[in-house]
Amino acid sequence: MAIYFSEAMSFARLPLQLRLASIACLLLAAWIVYDLSHWWSIKEDYSFGYLVPVFCAFVLYDRWPAILRIFNPSPLPESSPQGPKRWLDAIGGICLTGSVLVFVLGVLYRGYTGISLPGSFLMTNGFAGIVLSSALVFSDRRTDGAYLDNKGRLAFFGMLLFPALVWIISAPLMSAVESMISVFLLNKVTAVVFGVFDMLGMLIERRGNVLILPKGEVGVEEACSGIRSLTGCLFAGSFLAAVFLDKLWKKVLMVGTALLLAFATNLARGLFLTSWAYAYGSEAIAGTVHDVTGYAVLGVTVILLLCLLPVFNFKLPELAEAEPSQNAQAKGDDNTAKEEQGQA
Repeated sequence: MAIYFSEAMSFARLPLQLRLASIACLLLAAWIVYDLSHWWSIKEDYSFGYLVPVFCAFVLYDRWPAILRIFNPSPLPESSPQGPKRWLDAIGGICLTGSVLVFVLGVLYRGYTGISLPGSFLMTNGFAGIVLSSALVFSDRRTDGAYLDNKGRLAFFGMLLFPALVWIISAPLMSAVESMISVFLLNKVTAVVFGVFDMLGMLIERRGNVLILPKGEVGVEEACSGIRSLTGCLFAGSFLAAVFLDKLWKKVLMVGTALLLAFATNLARGLFLTSWAYAYGSEAIAGTVHDVTGYAVLGVTVILLLCLLPVFNFKLPELAEAEPSQNAQAKGDDNTAKEEQGQA
């Protein structure tokens, strides 16, 4: 176990330029944590942000052996020519330049206005772009100095998608964007709640996002914090997809499912609170009932996502039997290559 830990976590086994880029990204990440911690502490909707550095570290730890295998393949294949990967270098270079400019613009904005949503938003998006574009620019060499093919570089890029993009989820949206999303969600929930009550023949009247009940009025914004459930469930779905799913289409489907479940559970919360207000008065949904149901939305969504993991990972018996044989064949090919090297 100690030997495996020493080999798997050896930072020195990465190429030099990638090590330097990683150190630079870690320093930028520390700055982003310092900046976003202000919003995580004052905006309840984004308090999950404190978990982002921990979950990113866990995902990188979990993928570290696979990352090392990309840059230290055994046996080492023949190096590929530099020509075919120039398009990847060009794309990475352009994206890196743009990301640095966005990050610097955010720093300048913060230095001029102090802590602000636009400054944090620009810095966070710039940081995510720097991490991903650096994964393309500085991964063109293996540890032995040979060129790494495009397949390996893109595989490394894919492994950093969650650790990079999850920071964007933890950064508060600018007020205009957040208001636009909130209004859209509230309109949808209001229409559905009103339609359900009207279809059941219950006395209800709608005035914008306010529902008039026999025992008072209920503003749907009190019964539905859409942004909170949306961002929290998106973070939970992204983490589960990154850790427990192997295929890209499964990861994308899991994130999409998390968004749909966030809306569905939030809608159920709106129906419950409106029903509670209908029975006991609009004052009855304030305080504990409102807050508990808000946290229940995130909890129920996470439980449902966990229940869906076996479905996403389900494999037909034929495929499940074929994979071990393929792995065994690949291991046999590796052993044969090692023997040939030893004889040589």
